[in-house]
Amino acid sequence: MPMAYVLITTETGAMESVRESLKKMEYVTETYMVYGVYDIIATVKAETMDKLKEIITWNLRNLDKVRSTLTMIVVEET
Repeated sequence: MPMAYVLITTETGAMESVRESLKKMEYVTETYMVYGVYDIIATVKAETMDKLKEIITWNLRNLDKVRSTLTMIVVEET
């Protein structure tokens, strides 16, 4: 099953509201609020690579108050 970690930068003060929106998404399996360059890390799993791309491009990146994302596609699980 294709999987990705998406590192998300939000607008100031919007971490919690963005995280709540992410938690409601069907393909988002985990969310973490973190300190550093990024504000949230989300784990996304989908049936196909095309579906994973669609979710990240059209759902996560278009959330209100998301400033930027960095996606890391998992190539191998241990």
